[in-house]
Amino acid sequence: MRIKGLMVFLLAITAIVITSIPARSATLNLVGFGDSLMAGYQLPPEDAFPARLEKALRAKGHDVTIANAGVSGDTTSGGLARIDWSVPDGTKGVILELGANDALRGIPPEESRKNLIAMIEKLKSRGIPVLLVGMLAPPNMGDDYASRFNPIYPELARAYGAELYPFFLDGVVENAKLKIEDGMHPNGDGIGVMVERFLPVAERFVQSLSTGG
Repeated sequence: MRIKGLMVFLLAITAIVITSIPARSATLNLVGFGDSLMAGYQLPPEDAFPARLEKALRAKGHDVTIANAGVSGDTTSGGLARIDWSVPDGTKGVILELGANDALRGIPPEESRKNLIAMIEKLKSRGIPVLLVGMLAPPNMGDDYASRFNPIYPELARAYGAELYPFFLDGVVENAKLKIEDGMHPNGDGIGVMVERFLPVAERFVQSLSTGG
């Protein structure tokens, strides 16, 4: 009887262990942190970049959510002021897209760099990896400004070992059909182009988070 009771106990424990094993890994919670380009200026929520990228990643089999923490008009200083509370605990990765408004306003690139470094450092201290999204200075800002602004993103990506997407508006910036009437922000079709080009980098980022690489 004692042996029979032990066998029943072991079978019960085995059943508990088997049923407690998750069928798949936990959902990766990401945050898209940026300005109007991330927020989806004048677009329905489902057409904003984070929502469209999440849908594309899920179609590729990645179990992710991407919260939209974009604020129209935000600069790197504005982002730095709100990053602690805009990126909640439990976030596994941040897509960091800021700097376009800095360049449009002629903010010294050295200040933009300093703010981006501070944001990356804040996230790093919380164990949150960054996918850094690059921007390019508008041509009207001149060569000197561009030579100081444009290298910020690749240099910080190298310094911090961060995944980099070199230019957020790649494929859109010179095509009026992919922008809304203001000629600056992408329309729904423009977001589609951005997501398509961004997707391989996003997949590498998600896979690195999944493997802890």
